[in-house]
Amino acid sequence: MIARTNTAGVDTSPIRLVIHGGAGTITRSKLTAELEQAYTQVLAQSLTAGHTVLEAGGSSIDAVIAAIVVMEDSPLFNAGKGAVFSNAGRIELDASIMDGSTLMAGSVAAVTTIRNPIRAAHAVMTNSAHVMLMGQGADAFAAEKGLEIVDSSYFYTQFRWNQLQKAIAEEHLLQDHDVLPDTPQPDADEKRGTVGAVALDRHGNLAAGTSTGGLTNKRFGRVGDSPVIGAGTYADNRSVAVSATGTGEIFIRTVAAFNTAAQVRLQHIPLTEAADNTLAEIAGIGGDGGLIVLDAKGNYAMRFNTRGMFRGTIGNDGIVRVGIFS
Repeated sequence: MIARTNTAGVDTSPIRLVIHGGAGTITRSKLTAELEQAYTQVLAQSLTAGHTVLEAGGSSIDAVIAAIVVMEDSPLFNAGKGAVFSNAGRIELDASIMDGSTLMAGSVAAVTTIRNPIRAAHAVMTNSAHVMLMGQGADAFAAEKGLEIVDSSYFYTQFRWNQLQKAIAEEHLLQDHDVLPDTPQPDADEKRGTVGAVALDRHGNLAAGTSTGGLTNKRFGRVGDSPVIGAGTYADNRSVAVSATGTGEIFIRTVAAFNTAAQVRLQHIPLTEAADNTLAEIAGIGGDGGLIVLDAKGNYAMRFNTRGMFRGTIGNDGIVRVGIFS
């Protein structure tokens, strides 16, 4: 795509970043004013970090990484520092990234020592002949490539540990925002979680990325949709970039991200309708969650069939827009 300029020589090509931080039964009654402000602040920081890259003419891939790293470094989200524990008392992280201009993609699954799994997914995409690496092999690869490696204790947070103990006692799974810090335990509240970003750069290229800690009390070795290209993440300049958050097993079964992109590209269905169609299909077999979708013209959708989704967007005007509730 040829960049557009106005008469003053200023680049006016559209740029756009859209992010999410997990969807679920997120209501004002379960989120204190202080905690709502904390989430809003981190979402704004994430958007600003990615927008800085785009505004300077950087790539959509780099913008996605910059935005997701902010959320991975925050204990508020179920990714990186704030990740949940498996039933074995371990942190196992998943992430993926995809370049819409080349259809190159990379992902890591069940990693335990990489501070920022989204960086590792990018390294797999750019510095290996593979798309997905998992477990100890992925951890070793990240170390070889000079990514920041941390002791597993880095990921420990008390409220996530408390979530695990409650889940074990009640013999069920909990997901991302199932127990928000400093808030009462909701009853039968199954929330879906990841963090993700989609971006459009000045060259007209799309990218998508997703990162998660998965489910509280998940079986050791479980992998959800987030590192699966086409399920949790997809990007194609000919259609859209998508990042998903929700019931991972069902998002895999419906190939949610690709499903949405295919509707836009092949059936010329508008973004919002395509996302809603995918979420309806997911709901029809017992799942829920959300999708962020972005096309090469800067059109976007942030859709979810839950009570709320941590989300936000920023474009050429540089104005941060965030939302939490439906």
